[in-house]
Amino acid sequence: MCDNLVVLPDYTRSTRMLVAKNSDRPAYESQPLIYNQRTSYKNQDVLPLAYVEIPQVEETFLTIGSSPFWCWGYEQGMNEYGVAIGNEAIFTKDLKESAADPGKQKGILGMELVRLGLERGNNAKSALEVITKLVEEYGQWGTAVVGEEKPYNNSFLIADYKEAWVLETVDHQWAARKIQDKFHSISNEMSIRHDWDLTSEHFLEKAIVAGWIRADEKFDAAYAYTDFTNALQVSHIRVQRTKQLLAEKGGQVDVNWVKRILRDHYEDTFLEGPFFNAALPDFQTICMHSSPANFTWGITASSTIFELPKDEWHLPLIWWSPATPCTGLYLPIFMCEQEFPELLSNAGTVRVKSFDPTNSAHDQSTKDSYWWKFRDLLDELKGNENGTLYSKNKEIARKVFDPLEEKWLTLIRDIEEEAAILHKAGKRKEAISLVTSFSNECLKEAVEAIEEVRKEINSVVLS
Repeated sequence: MCDNLVVLPDYTRSTRMLVAKNSDRPAYESQPLIYNQRTSYKNQDVLPLAYVEIPQVEETFLTIGSSPFWCWGYEQGMNEYGVAIGNEAIFTKDLKESAADPGKQKGILGMELVRLGLERGNNAKSALEVITKLVEEYGQWGTAVVGEEKPYNNSFLIADYKEAWVLETVDHQWAARKIQDKFHSISNEMSIRHDWDLTSEHFLEKAIVAGWIRADEKFDAAYAYTDFTNALQVSHIRVQRTKQLLAEKGGQVDVNWVKRILRDHYEDTFLEGPFFNAALPDFQTICMHSSPANFTWGITASSTIFELPKDEWHLPLIWWSPATPCTGLYLPIFMCEQEFPELLSNAGTVRVKSFDPTNSAHDQSTKDSYWWKFRDLLDELKGNENGTLYSKNKEIARKVFDPLEEKWLTLIRDIEEEAAILHKAGKRKEAISLVTSFSNECLKEAVEAIEEVRKEINSVVLS
C-alpha cells in the first residue's frame, strides 16, 4: 500500500513540478535514504538483481532514493537530472496464473525498476523507455516482503521538470499516459482506462486472448486487467482523498500543502478521522499506521517530496521524513555530488543488502540510524499498541517539529537562489558546498529536536 502524486508546474505556487510518495511497508522494516554516485562500468559487467541478472550499462547517473534495508532498489527516488520516480504495487488478473506456474520466469522487482529508470534515464520519457524495455524483456516478480515471495505488477509516476507520465504494467505488457491535467495521483490500482498515449505491442491482445474483455467492446484497461478479488477499498478511497485535497488548493499547491496531504488521516471529512486515534486506525489512510486487527499492511515507512528544478542552474530538492509523517520531520536534502551523511543511509543491525526478500535477516534498531530514531520515537509517542498516548504526544512533537520545518522552508529559498547564481557563474563546487552545509545543519537540528521531543513527553509522564 502506497500513494504517489504529481502536481504540474502551472498548478503550484512556485511553478515547479512537485512529486511525492508515502511508502507503506511492514511496521519494522527500515527504509533509509541511500546515495549512489555516478559510476562507470566495463562493457561486460552484469548487474545481479533479486531474481534475474541483466547487462549493466556503461555509466549510471547519481541517484538518491528511499530504499528498504534489504533491497537494491528504491521505493521512490530522484537522479541528478531532476527525474523523480515512485511506484505502486497493482494486483491484476494474470498474477494468480503466474504464482501457480512453477516454470514462470521470475522478473524484476518494482523497486528495482524505479532505481534502474533513475540510473539510466536523463529525462522522464527516457526513464519510461528504460523501464518499459526491461519489463518487456524480463517481466516482473516478487512480493518484496522479507520472508515471502509472491508476484505483483507495478504502476509508476515518472516526472522531470517539464512533463510527467503514469506507467502501468501487466507482466511483460504496459500502457503509459502523459499527464495533461493539473495533477495526478495513483495508489494500488490501475488508473489508465481508455486514455493511454503509448502501449506495448500486445497490451490489448493479452486481455482479449485471456477472455478478460471482448474484442468487440471498447477497451477499458483498468477494467480488463484488475483482479476484483482484491478489495479496491485499500486504494480507491486513498487516491480519491489525495485528489480532493489537491483540488482544494486551486493553482496554489506548495510544499506545505503536500506535507498536509501526506499526513492525512481523513480528519476534516465526514469520517472525522479515526474513531479513537490515528495510531489505532479503523480504516486505511494516506498516512498509514499499523492496526492491532492487522487490516493495514504496516506503516508509512518513508515519506518524500521532490521539488524539481526550474532550470539547469537550480538543484533538485528532496524533503524526506522517515516513518509516519504525522509524527515526522521533513528534512531538506539537495540532489548533488556530496559526502552523504551515513546517519541518513544507515539501516539498523542489517548493513549488507541481500537483494532477495526471501533470504534476509530482519533489521533492528541502532542509535546511528536516522530512520530508526524516528521509528523508535513513533513507538514512544504511541505509548502502547493501542496508541493510548498518541494524540497527546503527537501534539508535543508537532510543537517542536513544525517551527523547525517552517524555519528551514523560509531559509532554503534564499539558499537555493544563491546556489543557482554560483552555479550559473561556473562555481558549482561553491554552490554544492553552500547547499550541503545547510542540509547538514538541518540534520543536526533534527537530531536535537528528536531528543527535545523525548524529554518533553517524558516530563509529562513523570508529572
